[in-house]
Amino acid sequence: MRKLLALVLASLMLVGLLAGCGGDNGSTGGDDTIKLGWMGSLTGDQAAYGTCESQTLKLLVEKKNAEGGILGKQIELICYDTKGDAQEAVNVAKRLCAQDKVCGIIGPNASGQCIAIQSVLNEYHISDMSTVATNEKVTVQDGVLQEYNFRVCFLDPEQGRIAGTFVYDNLGFDKVAILYDVNDDYGQGLKDNFVKVFEGKGGTIVAEEKYNGGDADFTAQLTTIRDSGAQLIFTPIFYQDFIMIHKQARTLGMDLPMLGGDGCASEVLFDAAEAVDGSYVINHVSLVDPSTESWRQEYGARWNGAKMELNGYMAYDAFLTWCAAVEKAGSADAEAIAKAYTEIEVTGITGTIKLDPATHNPVGKSGVVEQIDGANRTYKFVASVAAG
Repeated sequence: MRKLLALVLASLMLVGLLAGCGGDNGSTGGDDTIKLGWMGSLTGDQAAYGTCESQTLKLLVEKKNAEGGILGKQIELICYDTKGDAQEAVNVAKRLCAQDKVCGIIGPNASGQCIAIQSVLNEYHISDMSTVATNEKVTVQDGVLQEYNFRVCFLDPEQGRIAGTFVYDNLGFDKVAILYDVNDDYGQGLKDNFVKVFEGKGGTIVAEEKYNGGDADFTAQLTTIRDSGAQLIFTPIFYQDFIMIHKQARTLGMDLPMLGGDGCASEVLFDAAEAVDGSYVINHVSLVDPSTESWRQEYGARWNGAKMELNGYMAYDAFLTWCAAVEKAGSADAEAIAKAYTEIEVTGITGTIKLDPATHNPVGKSGVVEQIDGANRTYKFVASVAAG
């Protein structure tokens, strides 16, 4: 009986994984489909990002299929939850490549996960188009091009340049404290690049505090920062920690503004609207740009009023880029699609996507900085800063 129960539970878990995009994805099987994989965090601290990515792709695939699909075939979208974990991302990548036999992958939504799956992509010769993985090592590691990793987002050096320029030139601050997760590739890379730019302009890092992912008490670090004379706290972290740090800082009587990277920009912030009010986030696109209002409304109508996250915009552009590569390749051949990525140019929702063959990174992308308006539960556009 125990063995039978175990088999039943295992089957149910597999069904849950296959339904990872949030229910029936409208896909069809068989030879008349082109299989596209997606992986990302549907559970864990980054679930809001992964959920928005998967729902965006589901909507886009539905629309594309209704128009006739691509190359005369319907798109079959296969989604899996990485649970925000690098090892689970490896497991998912193997499943998509070996079992599902996709011709390409979009996601995952974090640098550490993208770096972790490189060996799987190399083994199966299947490309991945990352949405928001900004660490340099995603596409070029130790000077070696990662042949099957691509991305539609700017990189940490560019995001660090945006952050350092904004703080020193736009805000006029020359004393900054830093608080980051020492075990996170994204946070480490962004921190290093911010320091390089900020100090190069004449700024001073008056405190550099670290913590381990999963920590919930930041009192010691914040106390040190409070006594450091900092004018702002730079937090290259993700939105859940961003919220906790703000709440604890306010409890300690600290009213310093904070600047988060693109990992902090989320609608979830407004669950702590009073605490985060007045702080800033860096983004790839303005979350309140009037030109994208119709897309936000369409997404909300499809998903019961859900708000559009940054990742939805990036997934949108990743999908457009994948479609263009498939059309350029003229088939669902994974190698041909990977080759086509550097031969196309796409006008996306976040700008022009043209990938450099030497780095697999988009050329000439800029970023924006927005301030959190807690009272009105929205963002205020502050500045557009060149990433290059």
